[in-house]
Amino acid sequence: MQEAIDYLTSKNPIFLEIIKKYGLPQIPKRPQGFETLVLLILEQQVSVDSAKATFLKIKSHTVCNPETLSILPDEEFRILGVSRQKTQYIKILAEAILSKKLDIESLAVKSAEEVRKELIQLKGIGNWTIDIYLMFCLQEPDLIPLGDIAVVNTIKELLDIHDKKEMEIHAQQWSPHRSYATYLLWHYYLSKRNRKITY
Repeated sequence: MQEAIDYLTSKNPIFLEIIKKYGLPQIPKRPQGFETLVLLILEQQVSVDSAKATFLKIKSHTVCNPETLSILPDEEFRILGVSRQKTQYIKILAEAILSKKLDIESLAVKSAEEVRKELIQLKGIGNWTIDIYLMFCLQEPDLIPLGDIAVVNTIKELLDIHDKKEMEIHAQQWSPHRSYATYLLWHYYLSKRNRKITY
């Protein structure tokens, strides 16, 4: 992490300012596997806290594995606070694992490009979900998720870049430590708003 921070602060003093003001960021870690992908589906376009509450409801109601969730009635998902669309996405994921279309365990030994190519085929799993899985579960060091509102808004605020393509080009100078740049940007975004997130 120190190597990444030294590199990033040499590229842009804004990173040093974030660290001076708010300290070092937390490096998010989550276990690999089905449960984390279910949580990530729930986190799409809602707050992390809201998604976590729904995820905990599912876990207290039933076993969170592909066998159980693939046959859990839609009505039960609805009672637990899961939208019809996200229920469909979770079932598609569960069925892909049960049919061996997706081997989650094998993702750990594949490149980021291979993981993306495999997961993007599943309806309901887009680039944001894949980016977060790669970063949090597989510790991919060089990703910037420009589908993340907090990252985009922080780049707009701190760097005055408003076009996503320009953001992507600008972030190339942070390679091979773009994930650490992301953690610093999140850290700034949350700390400034006095928000704490448990990843």
